[in-house]
Amino acid sequence: MHIAVAGNIGSGKTTLTGMLAKHYGWDALYESVEDNPYLASFYQDMQRWSFNIQIYFLNSRFRQVLDIRQRKKDVIQDRTIYEDAYIFAPNLHRMELMASRDFENYASLFELMKKFLQPPDLLIYLKADVETLISQILKRGRAYEGDISLSYLENLNKLYNNWIESYTDGKLLVVDVNKLKFAERPEDFGVIIEKIDTELYGLFK
Repeated sequence: MHIAVAGNIGSGKTTLTGMLAKHYGWDALYESVEDNPYLASFYQDMQRWSFNIQIYFLNSRFRQVLDIRQRKKDVIQDRTIYEDAYIFAPNLHRMELMASRDFENYASLFELMKKFLQPPDLLIYLKADVETLISQILKRGRAYEGDISLSYLENLNKLYNNWIESYTDGKLLVVDVNKLKFAERPEDFGVIIEKIDTELYGLFK
């Protein structure tokens, strides 16, 4: 079984992925952040590094999808390849931070990859207001994230909400992290567990 956690920067994807992996005994596959050679440069100069970083993420997550297929265990994935293709790359193009020829090249590559993809059995979307995102970004204190602009997060949120509203590829669970502070309150994490159990196993586990 393939479970995926989606959400904007600072929504709590990595934290929830780890908590769910521990609770259910799932294998966790995380977004490549610390070893990403483009991330710090990208936040300093988005226009220069936008294509490079999107290709890096596309390659990384496609490899994850192949890895998931080869595993015989249930897997939970921190961020999906669809977010790169439907949200981050289009947003950079709309903001004129990615040239049209680069975006068209990227989109063509993703369309080819999509033929080999299978959507997750359950997509968990962490929905958060920009204020919540900023608060959590500041709390974790990554130096390179200090250059993220408010407008950038707002544009991403709009694309995320549009994507989720039209999502029909499989089961979907929306978690409002403005209200459910799962990392701080065990009872809120329990609410999420109940919702996941219902989606995956029905009323009776």
